[in-house]
Formats: sequence, C-alpha cells, structure tokens
Amino acid sequence: CRIQCCNADYVAATSSNALPEDALLDADYCTALRAYSVCTRKTAKSCRGDLVYHSAVFRIKELFSQYNCSSDGPTSSARAPGTPDPLVSEICDYEKSSSFRKKFAHCGLFGDPHLRTFKDEFQTCKVKGAWPLIDNQYLSVQVTNVPVVTGSSATATSKITLIFKSYQGCTEQKVYQATAEDLPLAFSDGTRNGGQQEGAGSLRILEKSDSNQVEIQAHYIGSTIIIRQVGRYLTFAIRVPEETLNLSEESPDLQLCLHGCPKNELIQEHRLQLSNSSPLWPSSQRVYTVETATEQCHRILQVEDVYFQSCVFDLLTTGDPEFSMAAHGALEDLKALYSSRLMLHASSKTISVPGGALAIWQPAVFAVWWLLAFLTLLW
Repeated sequence: CRIQCCNADYVAATSSNALPEDALLDADYCTALRAYSVCTRKTAKSCRGDLVYHSAVFRIKELFSQYNCSSDGPTSSARAPGTPDPLVSEICDYEKSSSFRKKFAHCGLFGDPHLRTFKDEFQTCKVKGAWPLIDNQYLSVQVTNVPVVTGSSATATSKITLIFKSYQGCTEQKVYQATAEDLPLAFSDGTRNGGQQEGAGSLRILEKSDSNQVEIQAHYIGSTIIIRQVGRYLTFAIRVPEETLNLSEESPDLQLCLHGCPKNELIQEHRLQLSNSSPLWPSSQRVYTVETATEQCHRILQVEDVYFQSCVFDLLTTGDPEFSMAAHGALEDLKALYSSRLMLHASSKTISVPGGALAIWQPAVFAVWWLLAFLTLLW
C-alpha cells in the first residue's frame, strides 16, 4: 500500500512553501486535491484493507465539497516547474562543511542474514528477533529477523526501523519504517523531508524507478541508506562518515554494524564429510544442492566472492530462487554507495570471516564451506 506516498505529495503540494496563504480558495488547491484523489485511486487495490487509505478517501470527499472543487480538471503539481528542492544550508551539508577529504564506512545486512560491518568483517548470523544495527547520537537503526524455514536457525529481515534524531537547524526527529509488505516513500508522519526548518532538504526520501527500493539521504550527517525489498524479506545498506562512528572506541553498546554479531549468534564452520549433491531442505520451496545453487548464482554474479557464497547459502537455506537476488542487490548497493571499497573488494579474494580469521576462497572450496556452515543451523 502506497497511501503514505500520496499523503506526502499532497502535504508537499499544499504546504506554505508551495502555495500562498490565500491559495486554499484558489484553483491551485483544487489541482493539488485532484492529484491527491487520483493518487489514492491508483492505490485502491493494494490498500483495500488499510485504515489510513480509507480515512484519506473520506477526507478527500469532504475537501472537494468544502472548497467547492470539481473532480474534472488538471492534476499537475501545484508546485511551479523548476522549483528547487528545499534549501540545504552549508551547516546541513556534511561533505561541504569542511575542505579536508572525508573517510566513509559501509555496512550491509542481507540474506539469511549476512552482515558486512563498518570494519569490513563478513559474518553470517542467526540473530532472531529485534537487533540494533546502529545506535548513536544521530541515528538509530533496528532490524527484526524472522525464521526462514521451519526447523532452521537461519533468519531473514522482515522489518527495518530508522530513527533520524533531531538535529538543530537541519531536521526534526523523523521515523521511517519498512516491512516486507510495505516499502513506503514517506516517513511515519507522511512527510518526505526533514520538516519545516531551513535545512529540511538535508534529509529526504528519494523515489527510485525501482519500486522495490528506497533511498534516504541524510546530508547533514553525510549518510545515505538504501533499503530493498527482495521477495518476502528486506536488505539494508548504509554509507556513513567514519568520524561519526567512534571506530576506535570500545563501546559496550550492542551495534551489529559496529561490533558484529555476538559470538553465540555466529554461524561457524564445522568439518563434516558430505556430498555436494545431497538435497538439504526437502520442505523448502525447491530442493537445491550445492551444485545447482552454484549454477543459479553464476547467472547473476560473475565473481566467486563473499557475495557469491552468500547467494549459494541463501538458496540452500530458503529454496527460493528470488532470494538469490539478495546478494546481487547488496553488491549493487556497494557499487552505488562506496565504489572505492568495491575496487578493493574486486582486487582481492581475501576476506574476513567469522572469528576474525582470513581465508583465500578458491572456486572449489567456497561451496563446501557454506554447506558446512549451513548444516550447523540444524544443531
């Protein structure tokens, strides 16, 4: 249901910045109201059981009558063509606030779930339930993970909650919540930016051509977040300035992006002798062996790296072909957010693995490793 997007567009079109104070009796307001009505009608099928949707439909009928607006007429935006986005003052633009070169860090969570920390450690974890990814003075991110297959400890992300904390002169506190069923294009209050302050444009939600993806830009803290909807689950990626993370500080707070998963939540390697052709989940949507999962992942990922290994693991765990796209999406987010880290990633097959050890992944070895790690979920 995309009703929050309709609400946000209507609020933006009728705000004091978009229309003069006396415009409520002007044709511009009726144009905005008609656009609002058209938007809600387009969401009718997916929002049929949504109370917010039905409330909006009822309110629109009232407003048509109250302001004597006709349902026939133009529906183009009341905002004049070429009107710029809300101003972003220099104090609300982290990258322009000083001349020295900034260093950035990347964190991603995807699949069953696989975690890439700010310190470039790769882990696969259980972490069932609600867990904090980030919690600092600027931003809090919490994910909720649910079991993927009955009888397995493997989980995947079904809900992501972001809290952008109030930052004087730049943004009011804003909450964004995504679920596996709904990836809204607005914050919980229906807006798409940081509020009415001068620097409100420093926090905004961007509408992407891909309806299964949302990008949130927080210029005032130099951060960009991408959330994807992959099948029945979500993926998360963020780019942040290193100096906002206190990477050298041993914080007691639990933050998966900063410190990784607790040791008892890690999926570790076990040495077992098993056949690569053995089916693993007869109860899942489709039975994959290591061989068939590897073949499927080769179709979407060219390099046999940690993302490729994650793809194989996810297919073995879920039996869902769509789920293999979680690793592909995570790699695409890395390209978009942190191209320099991608070059480092592509130039070497040496990666950090759970427990801090280093491993050189050869094509004949990686699938066996994930198979062994996968089987520990049954124990």
